[in-house]
Amino acid sequence: MAEEEAKSEEDMAAEWDTAAGEGGDDAKALSQDEIDNLLGFSAAPVEEKKTGIEAMLDKALLSYERLPMLEVVFDRFVRMLSTSLRNFTSDNVDVDIHSITSLRFGDYVNSIPMPAILTVFKALEWENFGIITFNGSIVYSMVDVLFGGRKLNKPIRIEGRPYTSIEQGVVKQISDLLLVDMGASFDPLSPATFQFERMETNPRFATIAHPSDTVILLQLRVDMEEKGGNIEVMFPLVTLEPIKKLLSQSFMGEQFGKDSIWEMHLGKEINNTSVEIEAILGTKKTLMKHIMTMKVGDTVVLDNEIEDDISLKCQEIEVFRGKVGCVGEDVAIAISEVINKKMREQL
Repeated sequence: MAEEEAKSEEDMAAEWDTAAGEGGDDAKALSQDEIDNLLGFSAAPVEEKKTGIEAMLDKALLSYERLPMLEVVFDRFVRMLSTSLRNFTSDNVDVDIHSITSLRFGDYVNSIPMPAILTVFKALEWENFGIITFNGSIVYSMVDVLFGGRKLNKPIRIEGRPYTSIEQGVVKQISDLLLVDMGASFDPLSPATFQFERMETNPRFATIAHPSDTVILLQLRVDMEEKGGNIEVMFPLVTLEPIKKLLSQSFMGEQFGKDSIWEMHLGKEINNTSVEIEAILGTKKTLMKHIMTMKVGDTVVLDNEIEDDISLKCQEIEVFRGKVGCVGEDVAIAISEVINKKMREQL
């Protein structure tokens, strides 16, 4: 019995050696899906149809389509980033927008494939944070290109090991390029300075928002001939809240949210608007009991002198001062002072 068991083990070992010899190293290499499954991450999670309260919560997600200017900013960011990466790598680099989506922060963290490396940055003017995620393919591709690796047609083998200090240093330099270009892409809309905070290799340690918070996710595809990978830029909605009104504007040509035709029409219509001007002859402070006892024929002595100017108001705002006079049988006022001259010049 023992001899039969030993023989069966030898047969299994021989079959394994034969299969390994036929397939070579490629037969032993694990794919990205297999690595994710071993680490407990699913690269393609099964989407379940949500009902009831969960469906109502998903409906409350703010779609990026309600922020039309954000897509314009991202498009400008991609063009600038393509140029920066070409100069950085001295290679032909193409950057394209793969998708722009809205989702929950907790769902995004759980969907990050491993291995990955995350850069946490801070928007100084908005006083909040964001995340840039680099998958393993783009990290290894960048290191291979920068250090003169051979240009192979087959994809780079991803190893389940921690990132080295060299790889982290390369990611830090690329992150600095991304943050500078991203700040420049927001500048025409609103001043923005993005500062590098820290680097994480575990998504659980990059928690910058509540799991139920809404985030805007920009997914970029970076291609360098036969190599490349994905870069994701994630903004919590609370980070973009200070410029939400600006991002809600419509885009007109190269003018960020401005339409000169409508501005001219609006200015013309404002100038033709009818307004009422009130001439305040004078004021008097008195007690309520005196007002309650007044009757026809009583005289009210004002606090103004005869030579004092009277005030002209429009919608309770003082705009002029002048002297009372007459033109024929009509009462007239000669303007002697313009109160809100600066405001009128701005209009």
